[in-house]
Amino acid sequence: MITLYDADRCPYCARVRIVLAEKGIEHETVEVNLDDRPAWIYEKNPLGRVPVLEEDTFLLAESAVIDEYLDDRYPEPPLWPADPAERGLGRMLVFRFDELSRPYYALRRGDDGAADRLDVVLGELDARLQGQPFLSGREFGLADIAYVPWILRARDRLDVDLSGFSALSEWVARLEERPSIAAELDVVASL
Repeated sequence: MITLYDADRCPYCARVRIVLAEKGIEHETVEVNLDDRPAWIYEKNPLGRVPVLEEDTFLLAESAVIDEYLDDRYPEPPLWPADPAERGLGRMLVFRFDELSRPYYALRRGDDGAADRLDVVLGELDARLQGQPFLSGREFGLADIAYVPWILRARDRLDVDLSGFSALSEWVARLEERPSIAAELDVVASL
């Protein structure tokens, strides 16, 4: 049985929850209080961070790595596009994810200029989505999953207005139709 060490408020955990839902993988969840981390979480991940995936005696941390593992271990449905170019572009986006996370967390902290820096990144994502339904191209997958938790939290928790980004807004609307993303919307609403 798979166990996910999770925290509802953590968008990195959201990535893994979405992949587990997309693949219909049964699992147990252990909620970790990020404000008072239990000592045992450091035994699962020396950094004390979630998510952590445990399967029998196998432990794996880092959401992007966990998502890749789950896609390899449970290949149906695949979450990388079949097209090698689209798959490569998707992996590049995941690799460059900090371009979104840095201004997002700066905005959460209230740093000067963070909203403008986030708008630049949202504009770049909007441009990427012009003429294609998903971040890596024609198919929903791990690149979309890597970004959507932060976009939903920026919109719903930080009041970031997405209306100026039409392709990005349409992408969010498409994703919200997926049960895995709808479930994450419920999590975000409960925070």
